[in-house]
Amino acid sequence: MKRKRSVSDRSLAFAFTAAVALLAPLSADAYVGPGAGFAFLSSFLVILIAFFSSLFSLVSWPIRSFYWAFRRRKVLTRAKVKRLVIVGLDGMDPELAARYMDEGKLPHFARLREQGTFEKLQTTYPPISPVAWSTFLTGVNPGQHNIYDFLARQPGTYFPYLSSAQIRGPRRSLRLGKYIIPLGKPQTQLLRKSKPFWHYLGEAGIFCSILRVPITFPPEKSRCVLLSGMCVPDLLGSQGTFFAYSSRQQGPESRQGGRQIPLIKNGNSFTAYVPGPESPARQNGSAESRVPFRVRPTAKEDEVEIHVDGQRFRLCKGEYSDWVPLKFKVAPAMSVHGICRFLLTETKPDLELYLTPVNIDPGKPALPISHPLTYSIYLAKLLGPFATLGLAEDTWALNERVLDDNTFLQQCYLNHDERERMFFDALEKTRQGVCVCVFDTTDRVQHMFWRYLEPGHPANRDSNNSSGVGVIEDLYRRMDDLVGRTLARLGDDALLLVLSDHGFKSFRRGVNLNTWLHRNGYLSLKDGAQEGGDWFKDVDWSRTRAYALGLNGIFINQRGREPGGIVESGPAKDELKKELRQKLRGLRDPETNQVAIPDVFDARAVFAGPYVGNAPDLVVGYNPGYRTAWESVTGTVAANVFADNTRAWSGDHCIDPRQVPGVLFSNRKIDCEQPAIVDVAPTVLDLFGLKPPAYMNGVAWGVAAKGEKA
Repeated sequence: MKRKRSVSDRSLAFAFTAAVALLAPLSADAYVGPGAGFAFLSSFLVILIAFFSSLFSLVSWPIRSFYWAFRRRKVLTRAKVKRLVIVGLDGMDPELAARYMDEGKLPHFARLREQGTFEKLQTTYPPISPVAWSTFLTGVNPGQHNIYDFLARQPGTYFPYLSSAQIRGPRRSLRLGKYIIPLGKPQTQLLRKSKPFWHYLGEAGIFCSILRVPITFPPEKSRCVLLSGMCVPDLLGSQGTFFAYSSRQQGPESRQGGRQIPLIKNGNSFTAYVPGPESPARQNGSAESRVPFRVRPTAKEDEVEIHVDGQRFRLCKGEYSDWVPLKFKVAPAMSVHGICRFLLTETKPDLELYLTPVNIDPGKPALPISHPLTYSIYLAKLLGPFATLGLAEDTWALNERVLDDNTFLQQCYLNHDERERMFFDALEKTRQGVCVCVFDTTDRVQHMFWRYLEPGHPANRDSNNSSGVGVIEDLYRRMDDLVGRTLARLGDDALLLVLSDHGFKSFRRGVNLNTWLHRNGYLSLKDGAQEGGDWFKDVDWSRTRAYALGLNGIFINQRGREPGGIVESGPAKDELKKELRQKLRGLRDPETNQVAIPDVFDARAVFAGPYVGNAPDLVVGYNPGYRTAWESVTGTVAANVFADNTRAWSGDHCIDPRQVPGVLFSNRKIDCEQPAIVDVAPTVLDLFGLKPPAYMNGVAWGVAAKGEKA
């Protein structure tokens, strides 16, 4: 009889594969300057550490194998399941899922509903992806995991920073003549607090494969394999900067979310460059590294040949290239590696190209994006290069009309196909334990194509394009097919959970809270200013009592907390919060006469834990159809409180959390009256015979054994 591969066997195979992967050419030690926003550990150092880690793993394998086999056997005797698979479908909506199931379009989801479970899954306050997924993996509310939005308020200032991670350059540097050389490694810090459930499982000897779960960058050490997800930066240190190239003499201004770069005619070809990270070995400030490339039209219509970094390939209009590896020389003998895709968007009358954000090369990572360090290298060697950027689907390029609907969808499904290959590889190698993978496509496609579900949506104004009418339905069909193929690989003894962090609704009108605060006397501008710019330009803090920042938050300008605070903490602050809640509740849109804000929540009432002090003072809950205006997110005081949302980003979920629950499907019956995403972590621990820690806010569900009713 063929012996099943044990976890130890797989660990040995993985270590061997990783060691072989290390035979690839190495780069010299290098850093990306902190001027780019982040500092990167070089490929060489990553791989060198990985090599010795793998070597130690091989040498110590027999002892570790015996120890963990003993611990695992002890835990599994108490476990209710041997294998748990969690498929995260970011943003999948329960109302759409129910409608498509009732119409017979989702047979595999319908099977789960009939034979197992289909419920609405309560989300978080606020219902934002980094907040909800942080609660998913920790089993606690934001007051304990410290993530309230994509942005967080910088203490002592009015400026935000990325809430999930902070990466700074080395503490010391060496000046050699005109160069500044960094000494030491970057300082990398994950700002999410509390402990993921897979850490407890790993400590008990339960193997876990964790793929692309948001807010896992930088990767934490554990006894699991993990590939980081949402909030992994690109090679520039941003959350995704695209590049638009054009041969027009006068192109458009710089794009939001991207850069416009000219194509310079040179004979019968055009030249340009790919921007890279800033050099740390810089003189008189920072200097951007660049990889030049040349574009030559071929004899074939709507086709070009691209020469870049020693590579040459042809590209037809409307088609993406394969991933193109690039090597950025940031200093003598120093380089970092990235990958990107080219897209030819126009050939006549002008030549135009789109370039994806430059992703960290998973095969030669400039920064650890997985745990162990070799895991991303292993996946790249096994499956080929893949997107590593946390927000890899370029929604801003579609908003800015650099991409059209079709090319955006192509990009989404290219990334999705990569994720599927990783997932099924992990599923094959996780015969016991837990396999988790989060797919982002459901979220990104619904954000950008919701306008096609509503003919009267402002984003459809002056447009006769109907090509996207069936896109969301097709998206749900594709996810149904993914679930069907997953079920076929599981067998009867595994437990499957399919869940989303929130649902979706229309985003037709934006509400500028800073404008409302200004008009109602809570936020003041400097004398003579009628409007304010990004990041509270022209705000007079000496007369401002409250301001809005991020997607759902209002902050009190509190004395001693904000640099120009004027509101005393205690009764004065409490009275102001009460006043704001009363005035904003029931706020009507004068153009539609609809209520835009049904409720406003006091942070102290919805959050609890040691990090409540970092939360917004008030969390605004919008009605479907409304959301924070784009300008209000960045602290702008605009001309109008309400405005139409005409961008392709036409669906959203940053509203009243009671309006956008996620989904919960299972192949077994689950006993819980109101399941919530905070319950997932304690449920997973309970399923494997571990007592959930007392600090967890969620409760373990009753999950029926195979063939039983809950």
